[in-house]
Amino acid sequence: MKNKWFVLISGKTSIRVRMIWSFIISLVIAMNVSSFVNESLLSGFSTTRHFLLLWNMLYVVLFVVLFILSFSLMTRRIVQDLLRLAEGLDVIARGNLRFRVPLSRKDELGTIADNINAMAEKLEQLIEKEREIERSKMDLITAVSHDLRTPLSSLIGYLELLKNKVYRNEQEHERFVDNTFKKAIQLKDLIHDLFEYTRLTSGDAKLEFGQIDVRELLTQMLAEFQPYAKELGVDVEMSLPFKAMPMAMDPRKMRRAIDNLLINALKFSNKPGVVRVTLEERLSSVAIQIENDGTPISKEQEALLFERFYKADHSRAAQAIQAGSGLGLSIAQKIVEQHGGTLSLVHSSGHYVFVIELPES
Repeated sequence: MKNKWFVLISGKTSIRVRMIWSFIISLVIAMNVSSFVNESLLSGFSTTRHFLLLWNMLYVVLFVVLFILSFSLMTRRIVQDLLRLAEGLDVIARGNLRFRVPLSRKDELGTIADNINAMAEKLEQLIEKEREIERSKMDLITAVSHDLRTPLSSLIGYLELLKNKVYRNEQEHERFVDNTFKKAIQLKDLIHDLFEYTRLTSGDAKLEFGQIDVRELLTQMLAEFQPYAKELGVDVEMSLPFKAMPMAMDPRKMRRAIDNLLINALKFSNKPGVVRVTLEERLSSVAIQIENDGTPISKEQEALLFERFYKADHSRAAQAIQAGSGLGLSIAQKIVEQHGGTLSLVHSSGHYVFVIELPES
């Protein structure tokens, strides 16, 4: 407590207290020195009325000069730090946001310096974020252009073959028509995924919450998913609790997220293989786990799986599954995050576990 009062009275943490002390000490110095000089010199001269009047004027001038000199000396560091603050602000105002004001004070000037440095750092982060957004937009345009060009080129190629009747028989004609249709569907899905991703990232997508039984939702989805998986040689195993698990969610959006994860698991699962779906209630959340075994990937690939337009090696995907847009996992992650949850991946030696964790409240 004593140390606290001493620091406060000494003016180390308050520039106002320091200025008051500087004023008082300068006043005392000026008065004492002026009085000493007055008494020393006045004793050797005659004390006529005119002389005394002149001497009093000189005494006042001496007092003022001494006060100004001592006050200036005692507040010199404060003035220097103020000038340093002004110079720092000027450097930052000219665009050098990496500059930091080098002040290590504990008073108001130190607080101002810390605030200026924090402002410069925040501005630097905002500008860097803007640049990152701009780079991200350019990457998005490049990726979209590339992904649209491939199916579009194939589509045009097949249509030219059909237009010019460059086919040998009816079977080849049917194959061209079937391939054209598949490419058109691929193009439609890509545009739909892109539109969905843009809405989710821009905040335009509004969730329509309802009280949904997660167990019932998974049961319906897996019943629809099993025949498709069986055609590709993949069994679907599920572990669902017996009791209902109602939660507030947008059923259409959450269905899309889970469906993306199921398709991803089916696409990259070993053939023949197994996709396991587990629903469990945790301490304050509900977790949906989708597991499959496939070809191992590197740590670098693992870190990129949720990046938009990232596509793993499709040579390990089933030939019957059409190549995706590279947006499926990104869309699933955005949907889960909009519900206040998380989507994570645990991977070990080709064993993949995608976990959707949603808060119960």
